[in-house]
This record gives sequence, C-alpha cells and structure tokens, in this order.
Amino acid sequence: MNQPTIRFSKAARRRYTHTAAPAVQRGSMVPTPWQGLGAGLRQALQQGLKSTTAGADEPQAPRLRGAERAAVLRRRALLALVLLTAVLASVLLLMTQPMQTSSAGLLPVRLLQVGLFALLLAWVAAGTVTAVMGYRSLTRGDRHALSFAHVAGHTLPAEARTAVVMPICNEHVATVFAGLAATAESIVAAGGARLVEVYVLSDSSDLDLRRAEREAWLALRDRLADTGLRVHYRWRLRRTHKKAGNVADFCRRWGRKHRYMVVLDADSVMSGEAMLGLARLMEAHPRAGIIQSAPITAGLDTLHARAQQFAGRVTGRLFSAGMRYWQLGESHYWGHNAIIRIAPFMAHCGLAPINGRAGQLKGGLQGDILSHDFVEAALMRRAGYSVHLVSDLPGSYEQQPPHVLAELQRDRRWCQGNLQNAQLVAEPGLHPVHRAMFVSGAMAYLSAPLWLAFVLLGTALWWIGRHDLASLVPLAPVQALWAATIGLLMLPRVLGVMLVRHEGRTAQYGGTARLVAGTVLEALLSALQAPVRMAAHTVFVVGALTGLPLQWKSPPREAVALGWRDAAPALLPLAGVALAALGVALMLGDGLVLWVAPLALPLLLAWPIAVASASPALGRWLRRHSLLLTPEEAAPPPVLRRAWALADAAALPVSVPMPLAGAVVARQG
Repeated sequence: MNQPTIRFSKAARRRYTHTAAPAVQRGSMVPTPWQGLGAGLRQALQQGLKSTTAGADEPQAPRLRGAERAAVLRRRALLALVLLTAVLASVLLLMTQPMQTSSAGLLPVRLLQVGLFALLLAWVAAGTVTAVMGYRSLTRGDRHALSFAHVAGHTLPAEARTAVVMPICNEHVATVFAGLAATAESIVAAGGARLVEVYVLSDSSDLDLRRAEREAWLALRDRLADTGLRVHYRWRLRRTHKKAGNVADFCRRWGRKHRYMVVLDADSVMSGEAMLGLARLMEAHPRAGIIQSAPITAGLDTLHARAQQFAGRVTGRLFSAGMRYWQLGESHYWGHNAIIRIAPFMAHCGLAPINGRAGQLKGGLQGDILSHDFVEAALMRRAGYSVHLVSDLPGSYEQQPPHVLAELQRDRRWCQGNLQNAQLVAEPGLHPVHRAMFVSGAMAYLSAPLWLAFVLLGTALWWIGRHDLASLVPLAPVQALWAATIGLLMLPRVLGVMLVRHEGRTAQYGGTARLVAGTVLEALLSALQAPVRMAAHTVFVVGALTGLPLQWKSPPREAVALGWRDAAPALLPLAGVALAALGVALMLGDGLVLWVAPLALPLLLAWPIAVASASPALGRWLRRHSLLLTPEEAAPPPVLRRAWALADAAALPVSVPMPLAGAVVARQG
C-alpha cells in the first residue's frame, strides 16, 4: 500500500541525509513453527510414559551445581507453602459452610465453590510467598543471584558493542525524545560513547508525528555530534508484527554489527551506568542470553500514578527480589529495560504466528504473538542460555499509566497476549519454570472471572442456605478466614515498610508516619479499584476468547486529567450493574445486601474515583505534604532530572500533543 509523502522544510531537507541509518548488514532471523497445544500434550504424555518404563541401568543425570540445586529447593519451598496455604484456607471455608447443611443437589456446587477458593487463594499466596522470599533476599543477600555489585567498575572490551533500541509507535514525541536524550547524554558521561549506538525504530502512522520524530531525531543527533555517540532513526514502511516485528527487523538489518542490544520502551529512561552495567554482566556471564533490570516507576504526578509509583518502590521491589530468588537463571523478560545477546536471539527467538490449528484455543488467540517477551525468554532458555532478573541495578526507570482507564487500556493487550501464550505451554523443550510463567500469566487475568464466579456462587449459596447456616456456622472460622485473606494481601505491604525501616531510608519517604500513611492510602485506593479491574479483566477475557477486535494504542506518556465525559462510557455501565445488584439484594432481604455491598459500592464510586485519581493537582498536593513520596521525588537522580528538564523546557524542536481532548499536562519539577 502506498504511504503518503512527508513534506519537510528546506532547512530540514538540507540536514536530512542518508545517514539516518547505518549501512545494512543482513542477517537471518527465521521463526520455527509452533507444534501446537494438542500435539505438544500428546508428545509430553508419550515421553512421560517412556520415562516411567525406562530401565534402571540408564545413565544418571549430572549432579546439579550450587545455583541449580538452590533453585530447585527454593521452587519446592514456594510450591509447598502455596499448597499448604490453599489447603488450610479450604478447610476454613468448609468449616464456615458445613457440607451436612447442604441438600444432595447443592453438594457439588459447594465443592465447586471450595475448589475455586483454593485455586484463587493459592494464586494470592504465590505472590505473598514471593514477597517474603524477596524480603529475605534483600535483608540477608543471595550469593546465587546475579548482582550489579559484582561487576561494577569492570572494563568493557571494544568488542562489547551494544545497540540501544527504542521502538516507538504514535507516541508523545517531546516526552519520548526528552527521555532518550537524557539517556544518551548519560551514556556519554559514563564513557560509553565508543561502545554504544542508539536506534529509534518508528512504526508511527500519523504524518505529523512522523515529521516531529524526524525533527526531534535531527536535533538530538546534532546535539551529540561531538560526543562520538551515534543516533539513528528508521521508519518502517511495512509495519508488520508490531513491536516484536520492529525489533526483529532491526536484528535482520543491523544485528550483526553488535554483540548486545538494550531494548527500551517509549517511556524508558536509563542511566549510562545502568546500560554499561548490563553489558558488564553479560561479559561476565557468557551463557546469559537475557538480563532484565527491575525498572523503577517515576515521573507522573496524578494520584493514580503516584500510588503505583509508591507501591512499586515500597512493595514492588520485594516481588522483584523474590522472583529473582526462586527463578535464578529461568527468569522473566518484560520486553524493555533489558539487555539481550543478539546472536542467540536471532538464531532461536524468531516468533511464528499462532494459526489456531486443531487442538489450539480459538477466538482472538490466533495470529501474531502479542506478549512476545515471555515467549522470547522461554525460547532463549530452551536454546541453552540463561535468563536473569537483576533487581539491584540502579538507574533503570519507566512510567506508570496516569489513570486507571489508561492502565486498563494497556491490560487489554496484555490479557489477550497472556491468554495467547498459554497455548504454548506444551511446546517441546521449554523449561518447566517458563511453562509455569505461561500459566501464571494467563491466571493473572483468568483470576478476575474466577473471583467473580466465586463471589456470585458464594452469595447464592449463602442466601439459599441462610437459615441452616445461621445456627451451625461457628464464628471463629469465619473470622480466621477473613483474617487469613486480608493478611495475605497486606503482608507484602507490611514487609515493605519494615524493609525501608531496616535500611534506614524512611526520610526518603517523608518519615515513618508518612510512610505508613502512604501505605494505607495506597492499599485503600487499590481496594476501591480492585472491583473495577475485576470487571474489566472479565470483559477482556471474554473478548479474547471470542475474538473481539483489539485496538493497539499507546497509553498516554504525560500526567493527564481525566474528564468526566471521557470516563463515563467505560465506568457508568459498571455503576448501573452495581446499582441493580444492590436493588435486588435489598428486595430479597435477609442481609444479602451485606454480601453484595463490598463489590457493588466500589463500582458505584468508580466514576468519581477514576476522575479524582487522575488529577495532577491532587497528586501534587499529596507530594507537597510528603504523602506517597518516593526516593526519586525526594532526591531525583541526574538522568531523571535531565529528562524532566528537557521536556519542561521544550528543548526539542517539535512538540506534538497527545490526542486526548481536554488533557491537562503536568510533570515533576
């Protein structure tokens, strides 16, 4: 299809030359077709039967090394604790709703309710146990994990050439290039100009945005001309396979020029020391295929974004360290702020589409792989290269969506991608940990309709058997069940506060009182938004399974105030459903409204809460009072200060506003 021609000014045409991108050095990146879910399960079953009938004289497996042995023991501990928690919670649920009170027809329904609760609480417990492991790792250290401290200051050889790759598509140009400029300047300051080249890979379809990207790239190239750091720009004419296709296209064209690539998102900012630190870790571990940093969220002032930033800083790092603790060399890759060894990536990580053959799920789960990062990590590990998460690398940053609707817009893609990835769980040669990641990724969204089914099922069962249960249910198990559930959800937050105090860093969060107050405020906002997320994720799951169309759109990169009219179409229908549920509960009586209210009231309040939590003014008021304060706000690191200053001062030649009517832009000072 013919693309419209971009018209440039005469000055721009004089400055624009063929040096926008370097000479192509062709390489191949051929995807391997997927075997399919049905065929993979059949093969796994056959191999399992063969292994059970194998002779005793077969050679023994090699002895596990220290890190591998530690990983096995840690994963067994995780599984045991999760199963124990689920069993105990199921027993408590059975005690609150005794089976002898049920008629024969209700017994299977009660068993289904208990099974759902066991599965869902196991899911919650897995996160809590991971946070506990993270607390242990951060307070006692972990000699088996990759650590930035082990390679800090090591000299990099000239062969360790690294490409910094930023795929973009219809983004806020001024913000994106401000972050990229700060990153590039930090690379120069860290002495990395001789090793690093920067590539901006555009898939933008908007003509004005493409013109703005060219102008911003030219300005950045000119500013860095005397530093030795080269910055390239390429716009793809054939924009296939979205971000994964853009990165693969770079690999085929220029991958052979570089040993490594650091992949950035449009909202990523990284210090030069972080970039070079990742390269040093790669040089020190030749069998490492991907090393993922743990980005810190910072940069937006809305209440929603600040709550997410605060939660990530206090509690989120426990989960990152916990995943590092039990995953070790079979870790996640999150698609950005990570370094990749290019040669094995090109050889083994090409992504074939899922065609929906017999035995595979149908609906919207066919075609190009959307959540490519988990799959690429699994393929890299299958090829014999380890995948690591380094949770102590400083200088890696990203942004949170400014409001809950932008977050859910992003989750729509993630939901479809993770459900799609679940079809690959039986592909041959994958490591069990990465198979588990495919399942857990799908469960992150399937848990929403399962929680909704559990709540509706429990409410119906309670109302049907309310007279029998009123005299037979002991109070202690009910209290214990509620305490256990709330405890699992709150324990990571408590441990996060304890860790900040243990490190003596409470002043960076506004002091102990404000640290605790911020934790309570974040927990309250999360509880109020949880029913909205549950309802939205349920719709997303249904849409993915039925093949409803998915709109691929980048989230806002600025702090934007959400208007009442903008929020109404998505949230008012939820309020209507909640109001109807409360009305039915009141008509049926017998206290049923007490069971419906915890879910219905947050849905009724979702519209005003979404608008209020998207307010930059409210977020700035909280920051002035040191609530939800993070270390990046108390003492911003140089690379973030530079990125914010470039954006605030409009240092770039062209600024194209986000296409959101009535947006109010605000940024950290």
